Amino acid sequence: MPPAMDDRLHDPAALEDVQAQRISTADGDAPPLDETVVVVREAAFTIDVQRVDSYTLLCTPADLDALTAGFLLSEGIIDSMAEVKAMEPCLDDPWTVRVRLNGDGPPRIHDEGRNLLIVSSCGLCGAENLEAKLESLPAVGDTLRIRPGVLRSATNAVRERQPLFAASGGTHAAGIFDARGEILALAEDTGRHNALDKAIGRYLLEGCSPAGCGVVLSGRVSLEMVGKCARAGIELICAVSAPTSLAIEVAEGCQITLCAFVRDTRATVFTHPRRVIGEPG
Repeated sequence: MPPAMDDRLHDPAALEDVQAQRISTADGDAPPLDETVVVVREAAFTIDVQRVDSYTLLCTPADLDALTAGFLLSEGIIDSMAEVKAMEPCLDDPWTVRVRLNGDGPPRIHDEGRNLLIVSSCGLCGAENLEAKLESLPAVGDTLRIRPGVLRSATNAVRERQPLFAASGGTHAAGIFDARGEILALAEDTGRHNALDKAIGRYLLEGCSPAGCGVVLSGRVSLEMVGKCARAGIELICAVSAPTSLAIEVAEGCQITLCAFVRDTRATVFTHPRRVIGEPG
């Protein structure tokens, strides 16, 4: 396991108070009311991978070691934490982390198409050769089997453990879970992609692999979210909201079970239903 990152990269102030005015949209003559509103913080954070590339993300400035580890895996820069020699904060800029990988040979990955500013809502939107990238995504394993009720219980467990969302209403969440629906790692962030990376990273930093697990996502499922899951070996996606057509296509090709609209007592299984016991194969 690489050494822990400097505490300067851990900002406990993920939330801040701002002053605003509440107005009535029903009574134009009603005076505005001053109020203090809790909002989630968003800041730029750069992951500089030696001899590979530099990536800037807009994220909630907390759990940045987990975000770094999860990003490295979900973007295909590493296959495991054993490849990471060190993750260290830049002395000149605490909002930049320097990552050194093991080995002195040429870097395994140098993706010119991803040399861009990665923001909380973009993901793969700077890719120059999308078809080639999709073909490079791996197929996941086939070890996970769950009862349908696990989709509901895991989703509820994640929903109940979102303190930043409860305080601000401004974050997404992702939770890694096992066949019993036990939440193994959970994270929140302003960005869906970052929340997923943080959850993956938290589990990696505990010395575990998310391969063979499922993940709960609080938002919609897009192509880049499925791609991250494929690279992490996650076999089942359980999402509250809708998938895109390309997300369904990629999940099918990567052998991932994609479940969406997981709400109350229903769920829609779009791909590979064999992992949800009771569904047709």
